[in-house]
Amino acid sequence: MPGDTDLAQDLVTVEEFYRLVPDGQKADLIDGVIYMASPDSRRANSLTGFLYRLIAGFVEARGLGGEPFISRYAFAVTDMRAPEPDVAYVRPERLHLAAERGMSGGPDIAVEVVSRESRQRDYGEKRYLYQEAGVAEYWIIDPVQQRVEFLVLQNGHYELAPLEQNRIFRSRVLPGFWLDVDWLLAKPLPAASKCLAQILAE
Repeated sequence: MPGDTDLAQDLVTVEEFYRLVPDGQKADLIDGVIYMASPDSRRANSLTGFLYRLIAGFVEARGLGGEPFISRYAFAVTDMRAPEPDVAYVRPERLHLAAERGMSGGPDIAVEVVSRESRQRDYGEKRYLYQEAGVAEYWIIDPVQQRVEFLVLQNGHYELAPLEQNRIFRSRVLPGFWLDVDWLLAKPLPAASKCLAQILAE
């Protein structure tokens, strides 16, 4: 049976992760292990684009600065942990940490669109990884189970954010930004432009 030394030699560092994973391939490095993502379903792809357009449009319209990221961009939170959220947002005062290949530290908002293949990681490992990295908000969108969770960091631990009318989430990282859970569970998804207009109208 291999010993601890043998196992340690098999673990991958962030620098090796950047070198081993081809550009354009979505993957996560969790505790030294690379998890390659399976191709997105049509629904997951649509949800990812929808959320990115809402966040990017809101940030631009309000002149907030910062930068939204969509998939395939790594956040190196330790030497052996570098998740790639489906969508992320980084505040302007932390953008100096973002290099071309990846960022040193976690985003301020991390969003994961759950697939059957990623469910355990999204609800389990990544929740604790983002929590330990100090990610202020972690949004879990699960189109398969028709379930949405918005987790906010409180005293170093994630707590479920309360929803207005059981469906409206208001971000603390992006003041004035809100989401209607009904939008995220609708089939087909509503037009992002119309939803963004509703958000900006408040």
